[in-house]
Amino acid sequence: MELMHSHRWERRVPDWKVAAVSGFVAGAVLMVLELLWATLAGDGNPWLASHMVAAIVMGPDVLQSVDFSLPIVIVALVTHYILGIAFGLILAGIIVPYRLDSSIGMVLVTGAVFGLVLYLFNFYGMVRMFEWFAEMRGAATFVAHLIFGMVAAVMYWKLEQPLR
Repeated sequence: MELMHSHRWERRVPDWKVAAVSGFVAGAVLMVLELLWATLAGDGNPWLASHMVAAIVMGPDVLQSVDFSLPIVIVALVTHYILGIAFGLILAGIIVPYRLDSSIGMVLVTGAVFGLVLYLFNFYGMVRMFEWFAEMRGAATFVAHLIFGMVAAVMYWKLEQPLR
């Protein structure tokens, strides 16, 4: 019962710089996981995910070829990091006012739930606008999003600690 009371909404403002860094780091981890998974278990083409992400900005014509292209990789990296930072800011906006940063366990669970919601949002909601992401649905992408949420949450928790 005390757990429920300790996590009521409270007027606290996240450290937005820490949240942005946390989202950036978690985005980097997610990107490395995607590249590794595509290379080791997928079709062996690590550039497919980059083309899919770049297609958000550049349009679906980018998907015609999935060979290495520096401009496409740059657009994919920028897009991926902007989204990672945005999701890190959103996660901090959830964690801080509800004091979900009270323990490592709580922050990990919050990050995992956020990763689950993010996966559902991306691959069942946003896929209506960016239909090419439907083919990425699956266990590996799901787990990668759980890891993204947990890394972003733990990074925020660790970097915010000196401020407590």
